[in-house]
Amino acid sequence: MEPCRNPSVRMKLTRQHSRRGEIDMAQYKINVDSELLHQLFLGNSQDAGVAKLLESVLNQVLQAQVTEQVEAERYERTETRQGYRNGTYPHQLTTRVGTITLRVPRIRGGKFSTELFARYERSEQALVLALMEMVVNGVSTRKVTQITEELCGTEFSKSTVSDLCKRLDPIVKAWNGRPLSENRFPFVLVDAMYLKVREDGRVRSRGVMIATGVNTDGYREVLGLMLGDTESEASWSEFFGWLKSRGLRGVDLIVSDDHGGLVRAIRQHFQGVTWQRCQTHFIRNILDATPKALKDDVYTRVRAILDAPDNETARLLLSQTIETYEDKAPKAMRILETGFDDATAVLVLPEKYRKRLRTTNSVERLNEEVRRRERVIRIFPNRESVIRLLGALLMEIDEKWASGRKYLDMSEYLEWSRAKATKPKSKVTRIM
Repeated sequence: MEPCRNPSVRMKLTRQHSRRGEIDMAQYKINVDSELLHQLFLGNSQDAGVAKLLESVLNQVLQAQVTEQVEAERYERTETRQGYRNGTYPHQLTTRVGTITLRVPRIRGGKFSTELFARYERSEQALVLALMEMVVNGVSTRKVTQITEELCGTEFSKSTVSDLCKRLDPIVKAWNGRPLSENRFPFVLVDAMYLKVREDGRVRSRGVMIATGVNTDGYREVLGLMLGDTESEASWSEFFGWLKSRGLRGVDLIVSDDHGGLVRAIRQHFQGVTWQRCQTHFIRNILDATPKALKDDVYTRVRAILDAPDNETARLLLSQTIETYEDKAPKAMRILETGFDDATAVLVLPEKYRKRLRTTNSVERLNEEVRRRERVIRIFPNRESVIRLLGALLMEIDEKWASGRKYLDMSEYLEWSRAKATKPKSKVTRIM
């Protein structure tokens, strides 16, 4: 295969921003050098090719953005011109395919603004800050010191760290405390994870509570995070109260694991809301109580119950499974029978929504992103660094969700919900 003989390849890059129903679209014409494409597809290092391609595209996007802001092409004379270009300055951006150099435009008598690379930097800034805090507090390893010196220079002080924190902390705090009242969130998923934090000269295990939601437009949002002393009912109650004080409303279904304190807090703060027990955790609990020789058979049976098309079929399969295994795996069958109603609560919803709402797997994936960074930190230097790093990361994920595709098409749910609300309520006979 020979490289393209054309000096460049013209392509269109569509910039699309969608945030809570607002859409802003523009098209940029991008020229890609054929040698870059040759390097990308035929070169020895694909990462290097991708990095060069990315660098070329992003630099052209920056030039297109400065044209938008000054309202004129280079050397163009127009009545609407808002300023003049004043060269560029280099900006190093670390990506997953390597470090690239962006040529950021300057505007004479004004300021060029872009969010092209801001979202990719907040979590990295928070990670570096946590490492720096470890160094200045004298609890870092030699490896951490070397990393921070390479990233930040050979010298930095507590005042340097403090100044950097002052820049990032308000951004994360404002996002984590933003009002939630603009939308209703019919589906909410909550989970927690434990991290090690240094407090008062001791290393303590602290629970981080995270909530995500699906709004009526079908987009996912990270609703918030909170650091608790323990994953207790009191901590969860404080967390839910905080979410409600920010305007969380319209909740129809909450998905979580079976932690006792968590479930009690849900019932206290969201009376009348359906609770769906995470099926992944439920199956794990059952198999842990199942004799090794029967695990595969029991798993197949339980999976069939949870995948049933309706509650009647699920109950029939439940009865058959218990009858078959109640003598061979009595403890597992007790867990299955006791948790059946909560694990199949999602069956009340239209079928198209059940698969994504029967587990907390989407929140677990957030936890995996956190764990990748935690393995670098190991022990967080203080509580503030936890909120800073996790908040910055979740903020970036939230932005990607908002500008991406819908998580769920909510039209069928909204129609089903309206129909359910108009049904006459059955009369209840009270026994005095």
